[in-house]
Amino acid sequence: MCPGKFMISTLKWLRAMDDTTRLRIIALLGKAELSVQDLQEITRMGQSRISTHLGLLQDAGLVNNRREGKRTFYSLIQPADESGRECLKLAARAASELPEYEADQLNLKRVLAMRQDQAQLLFNQVAGRFDRSYGPGRSWQAFGHLLLRILPPLEVADLGSGEGLMAELLARRCKKVIAVDNSEKMVQFGARKVRQMGIRNIEFRLGDLQDPPIASQSVDLVILSQALHHAEEPARAIASAYRILRHGGQIMILDLLKHNFDKVRQLYGDLWLGFAEADLQRWLENAGFINIEIQIVAREQQPPFFATLLAAAEKPAKTRSRAEAPKSP
Repeated sequence: MCPGKFMISTLKWLRAMDDTTRLRIIALLGKAELSVQDLQEITRMGQSRISTHLGLLQDAGLVNNRREGKRTFYSLIQPADESGRECLKLAARAASELPEYEADQLNLKRVLAMRQDQAQLLFNQVAGRFDRSYGPGRSWQAFGHLLLRILPPLEVADLGSGEGLMAELLARRCKKVIAVDNSEKMVQFGARKVRQMGIRNIEFRLGDLQDPPIASQSVDLVILSQALHHAEEPARAIASAYRILRHGGQIMILDLLKHNFDKVRQLYGDLWLGFAEADLQRWLENAGFINIEIQIVAREQQPPFFATLLAAAEKPAKTRSRAEAPKSP
């Protein structure tokens, strides 16, 4: 390559990297081949913004693409010369200093895991078609009741249970439901209601979901349904959920995606304005959970357009020590 072309390429690369959004994209494409949809899921940026920056990176000769069905995947081009490789190393180093870097990397890990989960992909496709057209008697409410009845007889902790609506539904099938709430009036109301209804497998307990009054390793499932945003320390609540779960047990968190509707603090007493997927991923990982799945399962069509996240994860199954292993006959 002649000196003139060498200088032009280097200047194009440096100009292309002179933007924090493009640095974030370069850092992500340096780890995996990704589509625009993947980059949206990871960065929470709009499609047009991502496409514009990908176009600029392609013009600079830094990014390539290929078609696979209806999707286009983008990858980072590795320069043949040393100066180009040094430019990419510098861009990766700069990206690692951005405030969004940690969340991007956690979301990348989550997106790649979801890509491999074909069962989850099939569920998303089915769920997306479920309410596309009207059918007499077909509703998510009816579908939910059907699915509820095929649950195994688990022992469940419903943390931040309120008056116990979720607990009442679960009690139809579960072996036992422990409903925990920090409002004495709510606990009294819920306990009185289930007595009147003749439900005997729900136990209401007064307590904090950050340190629930439940014995360690005593339940199979922990549910935090629209409750985590009331916790002062959500990470502590998740760690406590890990404590009370048996090995192989699951946690399920239903909560709002991070939003800017500040009025929920006054209207509903929310301490947190929802959560970013990366925050839930980090807290679950730090607590010790594995097989983490986080996705948006609902979006409201009216302002303020709340979106609902569902996070699910498992506590690792206990591995038997050599002393506990059965001896050969």
